[in-house]
Amino acid sequence: MLIDKYILKNHALPFLFSSFVLMAVLLLQFLMKFADRLVGKGLDIIIIIKLIAFNLAWMVVLVVPMAVLIATLMAFGNLAQNNEVAVLKASGVSLYRMMLAPMIATILVGVLLIQFNNYVYPEANHAAKILMQDISRKKPTLSLVPGVFSHEVPNYSILAREIERESNKLKNLTIYDRSTPTKTNIVTAKEGVIYFSKDQKKLILDLKDGEIHESQIANRAEYRILKFEKHKISLPGDDFTFQQTGPGAPRGDRELGAQALLALADSASAFRKEYLLDYSQKIHDTFVSDSIALKQFYDARILKPSVNLAKVENVIRNSENNIKASVYRIEANLKSINRFWVEIHKKYSLPFACIVFLLIGAPFGTMVRKGGFGMAAGVSLFFFLIYWAFLIGGEKLADRGFFSPFWGMWSGNIVFGIFGIYLTIKAAKERVTLNFEFFNKFLPKQMRSIKTGDDQKN
Repeated sequence: MLIDKYILKNHALPFLFSSFVLMAVLLLQFLMKFADRLVGKGLDIIIIIKLIAFNLAWMVVLVVPMAVLIATLMAFGNLAQNNEVAVLKASGVSLYRMMLAPMIATILVGVLLIQFNNYVYPEANHAAKILMQDISRKKPTLSLVPGVFSHEVPNYSILAREIERESNKLKNLTIYDRSTPTKTNIVTAKEGVIYFSKDQKKLILDLKDGEIHESQIANRAEYRILKFEKHKISLPGDDFTFQQTGPGAPRGDRELGAQALLALADSASAFRKEYLLDYSQKIHDTFVSDSIALKQFYDARILKPSVNLAKVENVIRNSENNIKASVYRIEANLKSINRFWVEIHKKYSLPFACIVFLLIGAPFGTMVRKGGFGMAAGVSLFFFLIYWAFLIGGEKLADRGFFSPFWGMWSGNIVFGIFGIYLTIKAAKERVTLNFEFFNKFLPKQMRSIKTGDDQKN
C-alpha cells in the first residue's frame, strides 16, 4: 500500500504539471489564431473569456492522454534513475505490481474522460459555435481581412482595402457580383457600411461614391458603366454568418453525445434500407422502360427509317439520371453513417489511449532511466505524433468509406497497445537500458565532446 501511494505521488505532480504546460501551449496557439479577430473589436472581455473557456474542452480531450504518457515516463524514469526500480525488484516487487496502482488511476481517468466526452465536450463545442455566431452577427466585418478577397458569400467576391471594425465601415471597395448567370457586375466604391438586416438573413452593403461596371457574358462587346452616389446591395447572409443561432440551433456531430449519435446512426441506417430498395426498384423500372423504348424504336425504324432518335434518347437519359440520383443519395447516406460512428468510437478510443500510453510509458521510463520533463516531453511528442497520424488518417479514411469506423479509430490503440504489452513484458523479465548515443554521430564533433552534468559525475 505504501508503495502504491509512493508511486502515485510520483505520478500526480508530473501529470498536473504536464497538463498545465500542454494546455498553455494549445491555448497560446488558439489565441494566436483568433486574437486578431477578437481583441480590440469592441467585444466585452467577458465574451472573450467565455469563448476561451468553451474552447478549453477540446484541449482537455487532447491533453489528458498525452499528460498520462509524460507523467508515466517521468515517474518511472525517476524511479529507475534513483535505482528504486532495481531495489523494488530485488524486494520481490515486479514491474506489473508497480504498474497496478497507476493502472487503476489511469482507468479512473479514462472513465472520467469518457463522461467528459459525452456530456461536457459536446455542450462546450455547441456553446462555442453559438458564441462565434453571435460575435459574427454583431461584427460582420470580423470575417473580412483588409486587402484580401472574401469568397464566403455565394456568387460574390468582396475586397475592402481598409476596415474600421468598430463602426463596420469599409473603404476602397471592389465587389465582383456573379449572382446573375448571364452577366458579371464589378462594383467599386470609395466607402461603405456593412450590417445585417433585421431578420439576420441578409447582409446589407450601403455604398457611397462608386461605379458599376456591367458586362454580358454572351456578348463581351456590350459594356456599361453606371456611376452612383449611394447604392445598396443585399447579399445572402446565411453562409457568411454560419447558421441560425439560439437555443434550438442545429448541432453538428461533434456537438452530440454518444447516445444521440447512436440514435442518428440507427435512423440513417433505416433510411439506407429504404434507399437500397428504391435503387433496386429503379434499376428494374429502368430495364423495363429502356427495353420498351428500344423495341419501339426498332419497330419504328423498320416501318419508318427516318424516325427521330430524340424520344428514345430522352427515355434513356431520364432513366440514367434517376439511377444516378439514387446512387448519390446512397453514398451521402453512407458517409453520414460513417461520420456518426467515427465520432462515437472517438469518444471511447481517446480515453482508452490513456491505458495504452501507460503500457508504453512505464517500461520505456525504466529503460531510459531519465526522469526529466524534457526527455519525457520529447518521447511523448514522438509517440503522440504517430498516434495522432493513426487517428487523423483513420478518421479521414473511415469518413470516405475506405475503412470501417472501428478500425479507423481503434487501429492506433491496437498497434500501440501491442507494442506497450511487448515493452512491459520485456522490461519485467530483464533489465534493459536505452541510451541515445547512437545519435551522437549525427552531431558536430564539438558537441560530441560536451558532457552532461550526469555524465561528468559518473
